[in-house]
Amino acid sequence: MKKQKAYAAAGVDVDLGNQVKKGIHAMVAGTHGKEVLGKIGGFGGLFRPDFRGMKDPVLVSSVDGVGTKLKIAFATGRHDTIGQDLVNHCINDIAVIGARPLFFLDYIGAGKLEPAVFRQILKGFAKACQAGGCALIGGETAQMPGMYQPGEYDVAGTIVGVVDRPKLLDGSKIRPGDLLVALPANGLHTNGYSLARKVLLEKMRLPLDKPAPGMKLPLGRELLRIHPNYQPLLASLPAGSIHGAAHITGGGLVDNLPRILPPGTRAIVCRPAWKVPPIFRLIQEGGRIPSDEMYQVFNMGVGMVLAVPPARMQEVIRRTKGFPIGEIAPGPGGVHLV
Repeated sequence: MKKQKAYAAAGVDVDLGNQVKKGIHAMVAGTHGKEVLGKIGGFGGLFRPDFRGMKDPVLVSSVDGVGTKLKIAFATGRHDTIGQDLVNHCINDIAVIGARPLFFLDYIGAGKLEPAVFRQILKGFAKACQAGGCALIGGETAQMPGMYQPGEYDVAGTIVGVVDRPKLLDGSKIRPGDLLVALPANGLHTNGYSLARKVLLEKMRLPLDKPAPGMKLPLGRELLRIHPNYQPLLASLPAGSIHGAAHITGGGLVDNLPRILPPGTRAIVCRPAWKVPPIFRLIQEGGRIPSDEMYQVFNMGVGMVLAVPPARMQEVIRRTKGFPIGEIAPGPGGVHLV
């Protein structure tokens, strides 16, 4: 009988890690174009960008996680959607600046490496990267016994993209009179899950394997809806169609819209302008949460907001299938919900 290695006995199985990682190359190959040099597994990912056609290329980067949405993945045993959530969230964060993604790097930390779970997560990374035109060029998988509860892990990702400086969307062109167009969300995306779990699972004691009141899908599937990638929609808009864009993530409409507003302006958001999805109404009623707090925690059915010149509104709505929710007005900043 082969004696177990000391490091494996301490909880870190290096041989298992190497065995699991053998399949990575095949999974991520579809995300690689001619810009990717070398192979997965080196000390650094190599990417040779082609900036021809750009006057002043600017690199744009962002890093994020998916929060306690992971707890729903643990409870349901479904892990492929989490990887897609992370990639799409990161792409959206740089898309609002006008950038297209170049490459993505991931981090997975776990107490014990579970090969089947690892493959599901990585499959999600690769699927979203390929769909988003983004190369998955590297990452880190850490085995850290004692740091996580059994069966749990954490994920994080870093995205790097590029935008031509003349096309940079920094909100500086936003003016009073611009109209706000919302791109619809398909659920909670990747924010507010600590409060959602507290209300739905602890207070209301709703089962994840059955539909919640007013819903067709089991609650677990409802909560694991994949965060959409809005970058292709933004990239399809003609130059000058929008003056700014805000990704509605943690902080909701209340905290994210002000991030793009120039001095002397504020956003007026008309709440009756759209129908809030049932999952948010269920959380609000079940937790007796004030409306203002809901709009600061959740996206409330709005995944992204575009500041649009009035003359371009109908074109933007037609191209994005978005809907008007308000306007930019003179003011001291912030968001006014009416």
